[in-house]
Amino acid sequence: MNTLGRALLATTALGTATVAYAAGIERRHWTLRQATVPVLAPGSAPLRVLHLSDLHMLPGQRSKQRWVAALAELEPDLVVNTGDNLAHQQAVPAVIRALGPLLERPGAFVFGSNDYFAPRPKNPVRYLLPSAKTKRVHGIPLPWRDLRAAMVERGWLDLTHVRRTFEAGGLRIFAAGLDDPHLKRDRYEEIAGEPPAADLRLGVTHSPEPRVLDGFAGDGYDLVLAGHTHGGQLRVPGYGAIVTNCDLDRSRARGVSRWGAHTWLNVSAGLGTSPYAPVRFACPPEASLLTLVERPVDAGQAGFDAEVDTRFGVGGGIR
Repeated sequence: MNTLGRALLATTALGTATVAYAAGIERRHWTLRQATVPVLAPGSAPLRVLHLSDLHMLPGQRSKQRWVAALAELEPDLVVNTGDNLAHQQAVPAVIRALGPLLERPGAFVFGSNDYFAPRPKNPVRYLLPSAKTKRVHGIPLPWRDLRAAMVERGWLDLTHVRRTFEAGGLRIFAAGLDDPHLKRDRYEEIAGEPPAADLRLGVTHSPEPRVLDGFAGDGYDLVLAGHTHGGQLRVPGYGAIVTNCDLDRSRARGVSRWGAHTWLNVSAGLGTSPYAPVRFACPPEASLLTLVERPVDAGQAGFDAEVDTRFGVGGGIR
């Protein structure tokens, strides 16, 4: 075999191994990302917020269900779910099994496109094209009303186009949320306006579209939680996410960042994938545990510490 033939063979073998890893191992390597974020009113005690997003649950995904349920051991003060829970018409019981112990804690949610419509086969190349941000191809309707009823019955708040004040972890929280901006169902005018005084002013959305983030930041929210991006799902080491599937810049595809002078943003890379693109590379599925602490008097000096914690990644198993 000549040099060119050996190079082609090696390239093919490497590509095959990469796909096997991305589809067979990493997409089940459940990971907990932790960060400390200085957003609370001065004098507030710390608040532990578990941020879940993009489960894209199929009925038979038992490993994912067990791992999510085990997150209750973290004893969060508040759980926030930013949507895309479903990937199948029969997945509502599986989602409720996963969330079961967490539904006993204070929680809030909004929905994403894959709560309303099932995924459909798509050419993955289209996500690299500008038209991917404007063209919407919907699958069959999903039973989002059943999922909503189950969450609300257990005490979680549906924040879709509402403003609510509640308590969690001994703190007063004001929160507002939107329907999915990815589907252009967001109506920020319904929640617009400066939030009332609270220990935490929280904005919740599925897709972190800049127009939405600008609205929350302009009104003075302390923290916005979002999902949708899957962290890029396929990341290039040293480069990061290739795309975000929205208008958010690649550098913010996952994790904590600043949005404006006052507001912080956490974008969850999520826990699932479309069943038609079941791969992740350099971007393991994740939940976020945010420890919120009081912001400094001089907010311009605020910083944060963030690190990936894989204790639950190991415990969840890869199977």
